[in-house]
Amino acid sequence: MTAAVPTLEVERALAARRGGGRRIIVGIDEVGRGALAGPVAVGACALEVVDGVIAPLPEGVRDSKKVTARRREALVVPILDCVHAGAVGWASPAEIDELGIMPALTRAALRALEALELDAAADAILLDGDVDVLTPALAAADHLPPLVHLQVSADRDCASVAAASILAKVARDARMVELDADAPRYCWAANKGYGSAAHREAIDLHGVHEHHRRSWRLGSRPAITPRAVPVTTSEPAEAGVLWDDQWHPQYGKERR
Repeated sequence: MTAAVPTLEVERALAARRGGGRRIIVGIDEVGRGALAGPVAVGACALEVVDGVIAPLPEGVRDSKKVTARRREALVVPILDCVHAGAVGWASPAEIDELGIMPALTRAALRALEALELDAAADAILLDGDVDVLTPALAAADHLPPLVHLQVSADRDCASVAAASILAKVARDARMVELDADAPRYCWAANKGYGSAAHREAIDLHGVHEHHRRSWRLGSRPAITPRAVPVTTSEPAEAGVLWDDQWHPQYGKERR
């Protein structure tokens, strides 16, 4: 199946909403949320829009999951040459354990935005997903936050987000290869920290490493399923991410 070709239509529309002249639109995407080991990475690509005109991104920019590793690596320099600014922010396994995955992703996104070192404040941020975790965090930074636009499958449909996903994926993959040199028994160079059968079996055999997310269920042993308890409160459940404790061996398939 041919991968969808992302466009700049949403970025152009966001710039128009903010008015004419020069506008900065930032696409953001994350990589590594579902891994058992290693950091999460958030890519950010800032585009300059001048009266609706945006410099095109390189041919071949797609959602990073739809591009081969070699092609992703080849696209990094052309992407950085085309965008106004590009950066990757990080949150460590220790921060994931301390804060939880969503606050850690928010922290990584804020670091990516700071690393862009923009010469003017962003006018809008295009975020892949349907939960705005950025506006409250940006508002707490003592300045008026930019417009945050949510779009499901933005990494597929929006070129700035697709480019951000490639920057984040290449950077995180390289980081996992570096970590593999210190702990080769976990095969991180191959599985990138995700829950492959070999990775989980290595955890069973050797225990956890400092780069594992220790608050997560690791290893291959089945989780103990607690007996269901009836809900007795009338208060609504807190919104958040539902986390499935079950896992499936990858058999060599690379995940994000």
